[in-house]
Amino acid sequence: MGRNLRTGERLRPVDLAREHGLSTQAVRNYEADGILPAAERGPQGYRTYTSSHARALRAFLALVPGHGHATAASIMGAVNQGAVEEALRLVDESHAQLLEDRRTLQAVTAALRDLEPVPQERGEMFVGPLSRKLGVRPATLRKWEHAGLLRPERDPRTGYRVYSAADVRDAKLAHQLRRGGYLLERIAPLIEQVRSAGGVVPLESTLRDWHSRLSARGRAMLSGAAALDAYLGSATDDTFGTMTLPRN
Repeated sequence: MGRNLRTGERLRPVDLAREHGLSTQAVRNYEADGILPAAERGPQGYRTYTSSHARALRAFLALVPGHGHATAASIMGAVNQGAVEEALRLVDESHAQLLEDRRTLQAVTAALRDLEPVPQERGEMFVGPLSRKLGVRPATLRKWEHAGLLRPERDPRTGYRVYSAADVRDAKLAHQLRRGGYLLERIAPLIEQVRSAGGVVPLESTLRDWHSRLSARGRAMLSGAAALDAYLGSATDDTFGTMTLPRN
């Protein structure tokens, strides 16, 4: 808005909207969704907002890039209902998810780094030799196949499973990720990415982009936390009373 707002200063919906390039209808929708505290109504029914509403809107828009629209809305809704502990729990959950995503990226990066390049020769293997190479049971390879991690062909004469060099690569990747504690349903899309990329090397740019997006999310969470803290700092306001802050 380009000016400092004093607590209790009366604002119109358009005043809040202009600061962020929003429509006045968007501001009204945010109020209806509980993202902003309820506004007072004048004698003619017009909404009147205050500096606390402006801080609430800034906090919500700052939270969205790091937490997503739905979670940011839930955080603000909890704060505006006086449930600050619930809001902080939602923030913690987002940070925990970010940490888990970072760990997944690290595991995938390490697993891909340790894989040997797919040899140019045929490199076909049957289930017995492959299971011995990985140190797993043949039944485990069949389980991975049912989960979509492996796609062996069948020998037309014997009907036995035949694992190509790419299948062996996928089996090694699956084995390393399973040792890292990852579930089959989480491994399957990663192996599909390897297949779609045509191997491990083309995925390097994908991993760099993944890392950049996680870093951007982390920075956005810091910005959102600062804006939310500023909003929580205005715990008393004549627009929506007193928010219930947690007690030690």
